[in-house]
Amino acid sequence: MDEAVSATAGARVPRTERGRRTLRLILDAAAAEFGERGFHEAGISRITQRAGVALGTFYTYFDSKEAVFTALVRDMSMQVRDHVAPRLSGTADAIAAEGAGLEAFIGFARAHKEIYRIIDEAEFVDQASFRTHYQSTVDRIVTRLRRGAARGEVREDIGEVHGWAIVGMNVFLGLRYGVWNEDGAPEEIAGTVNAMLRDGLKP
Repeated sequence: MDEAVSATAGARVPRTERGRRTLRLILDAAAAEFGERGFHEAGISRITQRAGVALGTFYTYFDSKEAVFTALVRDMSMQVRDHVAPRLSGTADAIAAEGAGLEAFIGFARAHKEIYRIIDEAEFVDQASFRTHYQSTVDRIVTRLRRGAARGEVREDIGEVHGWAIVGMNVFLGLRYGVWNEDGAPEEIAGTVNAMLRDGLKP
């Protein structure tokens, strides 16, 4: 077999461009299927139909529905990371970077509303992936803020609590303005949050 097994993702990672395209088709189809039906109602046969691949092709990459779900959670987490990261470069300071990240995330949530159902279900289907998704996000934020602290842009006592607080805001703002209703401009929402991060709620 021309694939190596990735223990972290639960998938056999292809080494050819054709294989990578096929895996992408399966993951995108799985996102649509799990997002629409939820984990328990989703079916491998429907995933393959959506992807336009044979059932045997699915099993070339995944051993089970649980395996493709685990891979999908990791894949969606990486998609968020890769979508947000380019928006952070060139920002004025650490707080501006967090605003740019939130703006990018709301845009991502609007284009990929299924992410909320998939990540929420991961808490019950694959808790390790669920926790890794959020912990890795917090870790990236705390790292950015600590670099900002070293440059004198934010307070020196930045810690994990600050990272979780920002993630909590981002998750619910993405839900409200990305999934439930798209009635706010992402840059304006991010600007409001930025002002609160910079100045607190003091009058």
